[in-house]
Amino acid sequence: MNIDILLGLQWGDEGKGKIVDVLTPDYDIVARFQGGPNAGHTIEFHGEKHVLHLIPSGIFHGDKINVIGNGLVVDPVVFRNEVESLGIGTATVRKRLLLSLKAHLIMPTHKLLDAAHEASLGDARIGSTLRGIGPAYTDKASRNGIRIGDLFRKDFRDFYHSRVSEHMRLLQGYGYSGEMKDLEDEWFEAVEYMKQFTTVNADYYIETALRNGRRVLAEGAQGTMLDIDFGTYPFVTSSSTVAAGACTGLGVAPGRTGEVFGIFKAYCTRVGSGPFPTELEDANGQMMRDRGNEYGATTGRPRRCGWLDLPALKYAIMINGVTRLFMMKADVLSGFSEIKICKSYTTGGREQTELPYCLYEIEGLNYVTFKGWHSDITGCRSWDELPPELKDYIAYIERETGIPITIVSVGPDRSATINR
Repeated sequence: MNIDILLGLQWGDEGKGKIVDVLTPDYDIVARFQGGPNAGHTIEFHGEKHVLHLIPSGIFHGDKINVIGNGLVVDPVVFRNEVESLGIGTATVRKRLLLSLKAHLIMPTHKLLDAAHEASLGDARIGSTLRGIGPAYTDKASRNGIRIGDLFRKDFRDFYHSRVSEHMRLLQGYGYSGEMKDLEDEWFEAVEYMKQFTTVNADYYIETALRNGRRVLAEGAQGTMLDIDFGTYPFVTSSSTVAAGACTGLGVAPGRTGEVFGIFKAYCTRVGSGPFPTELEDANGQMMRDRGNEYGATTGRPRRCGWLDLPALKYAIMINGVTRLFMMKADVLSGFSEIKICKSYTTGGREQTELPYCLYEIEGLNYVTFKGWHSDITGCRSWDELPPELKDYIAYIERETGIPITIVSVGPDRSATINR
């Protein structure tokens, strides 16, 4: 048995939480492989909305196991608050959730460092969520991090304070002179709460599950264009958001990977700073934002909106080896008289379909235009019910990418999903 991977193909916010929730009945285990509380995976069912930041999106299915993998950075305070907000009881969550001993922890000083560094950048800031993600991954890469397994050391407090002293030296360089006690008291309380949960060597656990024929779905966070290596650097996240990240973030061999499900919106959005070639700063962009409720689930920040960027989508498909495409938020495009797709860029006076090294090098965009539709499609539950204009739009993307679009989402609820 191989592990299937589900990830975003744009700048995040593609709707991964909903689709993981939809697919979970077909799997035994759902495992998050990277990111941290900067993720905001939204799930809606029975008229209620749930936003998950750390916990995998299969948590609401009672007979499934969810794993927080080693590739994540976990804030104990966020973790405790999230578990308590689920509405299914801590004891129930403990039965469904496993924590990798090798996942790194976000400390209070990581968040302070994140805010201080971002403020120091001024107009050059990258748009950090200020959750401590970057500093936590920095400590991981520099071999100075604290992992969940360290919580069970007898000298944990001393170990923790040895890391804090280095952080405080850095913070003083930024001019910080605040008090840590309240932040630390809350953090240590949350650490004790976290220690109630079952911890595992997730690499061994998942390999054993696969050998025993259990089906595993790897859930990514953010999106391909935010990948630390392949995204729009430096305006990226601090982890590997691509399919390869599932291997390093869960301890899975490349030969163990199966299908790669790539999720994309029928248009594009981006939160924070950085290049965004197809961005619309007009009435069409505002209409997308309003109709799609494009405000960050984690930060609340308004998302930048624009037409679908086909070269970027093709690039993401190539990097990840996508086998199936899932189109999200098709319903948001209802009401546009015309819908556009960027088919290529102009750089150096020439048309090209490859992403340049720097997206700021793009001199112009070349669009193909489609006729829009005005019917409300949120009640559609089969392919035959969709308007022909949307079918033409989908067919063009399939022809250009060579990958089938097998799921079309027409609304936020788990039931508003057309599986082809």
